[in-house]
Amino acid sequence: MKTIPLEPSKYYHYFNRGNNKENIFVEEENYHYFLKLIDKYLSPIIDLYSYCLLPNHFHLVFRIKEKELLPVEYQTNRKELYRAFSNLFNAYTKAFNKRYRRAGNLLSKHSVKNLINSERYLRNVILYVNTNPDHHNIGNSLDYPFSSYQQLIAGNSIFVKQDIITYLFDDIENFKFAVNSKRMNIEILKDILEIDE
Repeated sequence: MKTIPLEPSKYYHYFNRGNNKENIFVEEENYHYFLKLIDKYLSPIIDLYSYCLLPNHFHLVFRIKEKELLPVEYQTNRKELYRAFSNLFNAYTKAFNKRYRRAGNLLSKHSVKNLINSERYLRNVILYVNTNPDHHNIGNSLDYPFSSYQQLIAGNSIFVKQDIITYLFDDIENFKFAVNSKRMNIEILKDILEIDE
């Protein structure tokens, strides 16, 4: 599988699941810890626009910051950008394995990372990620606690960047309408994005 390079100022959709489709979040504390690690390891290098954490997989939509805004150690070598993701996943796996007395890989080695190369794709992937709980019959996307939806509509998060919503959807009401519409048409959206979970 060819690796897509992470590059400054580019948008990405990142998806991974538990090894052998096993759960990677088994209690509420796990979700909160994973989000804390995203903030610790990824916030210095990305602007996070959407996320959804489900029991056996997660989605992230983000943009790598401009080169001059990256920490110095990431400005000189693009491969270093992967280190932040590796550190996040290794830290989470180590803590999870210790807590649940398990060993080995927690996440699949075959993560999916798609370069987002158009506003249409970005708009649709943000809708898809924020409606993922409905798609998997995990809960109602409108009040699911481990996705970015509530933060995006509240407009007061320092973790998720809300400016993308006004840029892509004009305002919060249009975003809410679009999310509610896509909740009803998730299979169409999945086909547009060519996602195979």
